[in-house]
Amino acid sequence: MNKLLLFLLYCLSFGLIKAQQANFFSQSEIGVSLGQMYYIGDINPFIPFKRSQWAGALTYRYNLHSRMALRANYTQGSVQANDQDSKNPLLQNRNLNFQSDIKELAGGVEFYYSTFYFGRPNSRKKIQGTGYLLAQLGLFYMNPKTTLNGEEVELRPLGTEGQGTSLNKKGTYSNFQLCLPLGVGVKAQLGKFVTFNVDLAIRKTFTDYLDDIKSSTYAEVAVLAESNGEIAAQLSNRSLDGNPSGYRGNPTTKDWYVYAGAMVSVRLSNGRKCFELH
Repeated sequence: MNKLLLFLLYCLSFGLIKAQQANFFSQSEIGVSLGQMYYIGDINPFIPFKRSQWAGALTYRYNLHSRMALRANYTQGSVQANDQDSKNPLLQNRNLNFQSDIKELAGGVEFYYSTFYFGRPNSRKKIQGTGYLLAQLGLFYMNPKTTLNGEEVELRPLGTEGQGTSLNKKGTYSNFQLCLPLGVGVKAQLGKFVTFNVDLAIRKTFTDYLDDIKSSTYAEVAVLAESNGEIAAQLSNRSLDGNPSGYRGNPTTKDWYVYAGAMVSVRLSNGRKCFELH
């Protein structure tokens, strides 16, 4: 009798434990983010949020455990900059500007500063929250453009620095580039199924052509016009004084862009099933 009772208690406890186990859906979240995106590079070397643009993201998060989550997101926005916003006379005279759409797909991890159990109430806190670090690897699409005579012109096909000619044999850069999103954020649980987080992540890129500017000097106008056309030559050097030996860019640094946003995410399941006796 005692053995039978112990066996039944074992089965019951196993069933209760199993009923409370997390599953794939209970550890998964889908989120929507809205925020601002801006660029740091040759035309805007220093100022955060200068000419920032609205952007958004869709995010999937898988909570591995209380200190780490896997995260994948698709982010879309745009960046722009204009030399005429600068207080530096050298940059004002250069007179370059650009705008580019950004479409990014990235994946990586969130590291939490303190334990975070999504879906589990904390008796000591009305709202459970934590700060976190974000580290990802991403691929993004860019397409720098400028405005000429009231119309947008794609800069990449023009080869404004003589790409693909005798002036610059490296060839045209790609619209697709790698990036490393690195950021910080804070996250809070709002009930058993909803979280809210705010984060800011800089995108370390491996290109200096997000703004179509890399070379420190202007390409030779006559050769560029003959090889890539008059528009390429015109957009290569837009300086107000027309100096062919003037300053164009800084080839020793890469371009960056930044996304800061607020996100609401929803857990896909509570992962609990009722224990039933048959």
